[in-house]
Amino acid sequence: MQSNTQKSIKTTAEASASSVSGKIYLVGFGPGSREHMTQRALDVINKADVVIGYSTYIRLVKDLLDDKQVIRKGMTEEIDRCIEAYDQAKQGKVVALVSSGDIGIYGMAGPTYEVLLQSGWTPDSSIQVEVVPGTTALSACAALVGAPLTHDFCSISLSDLLTPWPVIARRIESAAKGDFVIALYNPKSGRRTGQIVEAQKILLRYRSAQTPVAIVKSAYRHKQNIQYTTLDKMSECDIGMLSTVLIGNSSTFMQEQLMITPRGYANKYKDLTGEIHEGEKAGRSLNMGLASWYNCVIEYARQHPEHSFAEIADYFNTTEASVFSAWQQESGPVNGMAVRQLTDITEFEHILNNIEENQPFILKISYRGVELKARLNKSSCVITPDVIALNVNNLDVEIERNRVEHVWEMVSDSKTQWVFSDFEGNRLMSIEVHRQ
Repeated sequence: MQSNTQKSIKTTAEASASSVSGKIYLVGFGPGSREHMTQRALDVINKADVVIGYSTYIRLVKDLLDDKQVIRKGMTEEIDRCIEAYDQAKQGKVVALVSSGDIGIYGMAGPTYEVLLQSGWTPDSSIQVEVVPGTTALSACAALVGAPLTHDFCSISLSDLLTPWPVIARRIESAAKGDFVIALYNPKSGRRTGQIVEAQKILLRYRSAQTPVAIVKSAYRHKQNIQYTTLDKMSECDIGMLSTVLIGNSSTFMQEQLMITPRGYANKYKDLTGEIHEGEKAGRSLNMGLASWYNCVIEYARQHPEHSFAEIADYFNTTEASVFSAWQQESGPVNGMAVRQLTDITEFEHILNNIEENQPFILKISYRGVELKARLNKSSCVITPDVIALNVNNLDVEIERNRVEHVWEMVSDSKTQWVFSDFEGNRLMSIEVHRQ
């Protein structure tokens, strides 16, 4: 148990620390040269008493540090940098913790805040913290190769030093499915050589082998190097830790040594002349925009009544759940079928309990293109808090409830069907009840 004297000493020390008015600047200085550094970054480095950073970062701004206390840290000493910055600020010093690029993107801003908050610091404390943004690697690299980021893009780090590989792989797959332009950070090092190959394999499942790729090393620095290639040749190129890999989407093209991702103006304007395509309006959403694309789905379905929901989804390159959502917007049946989304599985369970025992069920389960179809009785379908359990001819089928995002009910003159879809909008299974 602490004595009153110990408590008094601690209270005095805390009061002294709280009266200190140090400041921490988290500074992103871009590629490194002065012309690519913001004025704010220059100003705060100039006013700092102490500059802390990875040795390479310090070297890039050494001409600004003549009268500064400089603390260099190694590649793997990120947390030490954060702690050092806090310790120096607690002594009343103005500290610049520097990083190339943008310090908030794969940089030191996040871990610094984590260290501060864990130490009891709050934004209201006497030690102020300011993040000074800078030009990040992906925007610097993009500027050198054209305009590859003009439309939706994402960045993914291939470093599995702190992030499990299955998480990284899932993010790559999601970005590939979503047709994002992708910037790969930390693509390869002396010891990590397989990650870029695995990323390429995932991407080739969803993208053309001829998808444009640009690999930029040391953008706007002395040893800058740019390589243009295609997705199928990407992993054969010279790639290292100083490289950023830019991978195009389905519309990205190369022309005159420029990598361009169209913003979409050609969808509205003929040959980019300003003349609007028939049916479109300047300043208004496209016909396939959110406000009207549901109408496009329904119109297509009415023109092709023989097409299934899956075939309509394939035509629009979307999921069945998106087609169901479009159907649900209609006030009445389309092609004799009405669709609504149930509130949750418990509503389906209530419906199931009110179906007559002698009504025949037909179960359909689709998995990777293989469909199981069989009859089952109402008593063969059991819903528990964890699973939907079905028994068909002594074959047990279980769908985990946490995999089910939506349950859709389709009603026609002859049958009612329920479709269970997952979080990606894909069909897990369906159950039909045919009316006598």
